[in-house]
Amino acid sequence: MGKVFVLDHPLIQHKLTYIRDKNTGTKEFRELVDEVSMLMAFEITRDLPLQEKTIETPVMETKSNVLAGKKIGLVPILRAGLGMVDGMLDLIPAAKVGHVGLYRDPNTLQPVEYYIKLPSDIHERELIVIDPMLATGGSANDAIHSLKNRGAKHVKLMCLIAAPEGVEVIKQEHPDVDIYLGAMDEKLDEKGYIIPGLGDAGDRLFGTK
Repeated sequence: MGKVFVLDHPLIQHKLTYIRDKNTGTKEFRELVDEVSMLMAFEITRDLPLQEKTIETPVMETKSNVLAGKKIGLVPILRAGLGMVDGMLDLIPAAKVGHVGLYRDPNTLQPVEYYIKLPSDIHERELIVIDPMLATGGSANDAIHSLKNRGAKHVKLMCLIAAPEGVEVIKQEHPDVDIYLGAMDEKLDEKGYIIPGLGDAGDRLFGTK
């Protein structure tokens, strides 16, 4: 069963408070999301494998650790997920980036992909699906299915905040996927918004209504 990690580092929690604040403007909101994404990337990559390398320090030859070359892929869910990519790339610049765009057909309620572009070797990569909000879980669930249908073997999900209802959907549908959160909120309201939440992440990132 996939695990749920709430990343309670003080810097993440401090910055999340200002991300939630309705008085935080678009510029500062973007900067804070960028910073929290980098801090979360630090935690989500904690289990990357290492290998020894022999180097020369100014003093002597020694063995030291470097990353063992495990390939990473970042897959933001359009559009709000885009706001979290740059912060992660600051820490993992060699990662490749794919994109998934989905909407739900209002008549059939089935997910429809309107855009998907992925690295050609996703079956070899550890993929991190990125979406600021995990509310009902619908978009993340559909995106992960899309990746698996194209050969993805190793998937993690990273969100700023989540509702318990959305987490349960991912745990049931994708028991092999670990979930990394900045915070687990109380619940969804009758309109499917996370309570207390942070509003609409896409609108706040891009200055739209």
